[in-house]
Amino acid sequence: MVSGEPEAEGSDGLEARLKAYEGRAAAVACRGKDPVNAPMIRHWCEAMGDTHPAYAGPDPVAPPTMLQVWTMGGLSGHGRHARAYDELLGLLDEAGCTAVVATDCEQEYVRPLRPGDEITFDAVIESVSGPKTTRLGTGWFVTTRTDVRVGADLAGTHRFRILKYAPARPRTGPTPTGSPDAGPPRTGPPRTGPTSTRPPRTASPRTASPRPRPVVNRDNAGFWEGVARRRLLIQRCAGCGVLRFPWLPGCGACGCPDWDTVEASGEGTVYSYVVVHHPSVPGFDPPYAVALVELAEGVRMVGNVVGVPCDDVRIGLPVRLAFRAGGEDPVLPVFRPREEAA
Repeated sequence: MVSGEPEAEGSDGLEARLKAYEGRAAAVACRGKDPVNAPMIRHWCEAMGDTHPAYAGPDPVAPPTMLQVWTMGGLSGHGRHARAYDELLGLLDEAGCTAVVATDCEQEYVRPLRPGDEITFDAVIESVSGPKTTRLGTGWFVTTRTDVRVGADLAGTHRFRILKYAPARPRTGPTPTGSPDAGPPRTGPPRTGPTSTRPPRTASPRTASPRPRPVVNRDNAGFWEGVARRRLLIQRCAGCGVLRFPWLPGCGACGCPDWDTVEASGEGTVYSYVVVHHPSVPGFDPPYAVALVELAEGVRMVGNVVGVPCDDVRIGLPVRLAFRAGGEDPVLPVFRPREEAA
């Protein structure tokens, strides 16, 4: 087997073996370790900053997004994993896909949950898709669907997707990409001085809360200096040429501490995204879209997608870099749909 790639038994043969697990049980007749309860609801709401009155008072309901909480087995687990699920993961391990990362989840809510409700749930292997080549490596997406019930009533459905993959080998050669910033390669800032600084805040007559200010430290100061000048700078290793984002003191591919920068073109596509509805955070007005954008240079960064309704944001949406600031708010890089930004 070549390191970093799934074992080649023949993709058709492996796919047939993996697809045979679709529709088989991943967990059977599991029971929540605790009934739905007010203390856990309170802890959740305090952690999320959610003060909705429906979650307190004499007849509270649980926040719908707590659906998975009541199915969690803790450190000891539930002990009711179905054999088929373990076999599926074992088969992927044998194919070289020994690493795993959670990718996304979807929830559907059918009825509210209230303190005292006893939870039962079953899970099924809904789909296995691949092989897919990602920047992490090549592997297979496994989606399970968990049906959460109170008695015979369906309360909600939770779909959870993981990627089982063979870690890609790190690149060792130069990567010619981007337009070099003027000037020769330089080393990162010296490892002296304070670990972080925050620009001073001044009092504002505005009643609306300003956005939180980014933490500027010795490793990322150059990035924020570029943003203040309306430039998006990406680090480039002076040793092997690999681009990296976010900014780091050394190269993760070869370990070299020296680097220079390239300026991003600003073109990109939405690789993944979420729409935030709550909790409310000072300086932000939900709903708003937060996207993981893959830049034309090959690195990815997180930023808001603005200038378009949240429902219109989608994976693969072409976007273009913009900069947003107002009042005492810091300058921040954001992204607009390419047609809207033109």
